[in-house]
Amino acid sequence: MSKRGSSGRSCLLAINKPVGMSSHDVVNVVRRVFNERRVGHAGTLDPQASGVLLVCVGPATRLDAYLVGHGKRYRMGVTFGLSTTTDDCEGDILRQLPVPECVGDTDYAHKFIEGMVGKGMQVPPIYSAIKVKGKKAYEQARAGKVIDLAPRPFEIYDAQLCDVHESRRLDGCEAVEWICEMSVSKGTYMRSIARDMGREVGSCAYVSSLARVRSGSVLLDDCLDLSDLEQHKEEAVIDPLLALGCRFAFARDCFSKVEHGAWLNDSDLSLNEPLMTELYAPCTCTTSVIPSTKPPKPNEVVGVIVNNRLKALYEYHESEHRYQPRCVFSIGVERGRTV
Repeated sequence: MSKRGSSGRSCLLAINKPVGMSSHDVVNVVRRVFNERRVGHAGTLDPQASGVLLVCVGPATRLDAYLVGHGKRYRMGVTFGLSTTTDDCEGDILRQLPVPECVGDTDYAHKFIEGMVGKGMQVPPIYSAIKVKGKKAYEQARAGKVIDLAPRPFEIYDAQLCDVHESRRLDGCEAVEWICEMSVSKGTYMRSIARDMGREVGSCAYVSSLARVRSGSVLLDDCLDLSDLEQHKEEAVIDPLLALGCRFAFARDCFSKVEHGAWLNDSDLSLNEPLMTELYAPCTCTTSVIPSTKPPKPNEVVGVIVNNRLKALYEYHESEHRYQPRCVFSIGVERGRTV
């Protein structure tokens, strides 16, 4: 029997985080349900945002570093004519400005959103966890200090307008709201995007709703509602290979090397294509894999399976024609379900 706070589990969960809870709140729920101290999330969601939150349990917490860099997709409501201290509906109202008539025009909105695709620089919201001189920006903002945050690079890979309609903004007045979906790079602040959208149309704006609908290859429909975790926790466990989006191999003749974290020759591994719902049936058996015809790429990270668990992540060194162990799990990560 495992001791209290050590469940003996090593797995990855796909949770639909509800509005009103912080990502850390979700972690605390998972700790209680799984009776496991070692729990972490990959990619913070603001309390007022909902959607895909990947949560690592037990030794699988070492996956965090390999998950946070994946691109994410959001469905966002942007309301015009008003700005807030936090750039969302949680903050205090800063100012109210007239909204140009064109903002209510669907054709204008379509062209505007489509034109946002590409690279740029954005100033993070002052109410963020970015550290300035060793202290988090939001802590200094709450203390009334003036904060000057440097612009950061970001990229919008894809942007689509879903709807343009009238809504009720924070001050009770009728306002134009755009509903859009965007796929963005790591570290992109959606609140900053909404704030800057308001400025570009000649007014101001804030995020009125936000949901992460995709993280890597994991979709919102693949996630278990947090409210169902207590009764159906096994349904939240997903295959880490799907979330990682990397090629993988089964350690048939080299499992002893993998267990001991030894280097592998390129001939030791026969790579398979990444798990993607478009390619694979919902099955984790070895007969469903698609062999890869391409050689390993320099510095490519691949997953290695032992006894149908993700036992290790290896990085390929082309100059040596060998794989270096990057992360060997003391307990292999459960394959869960391929969503």
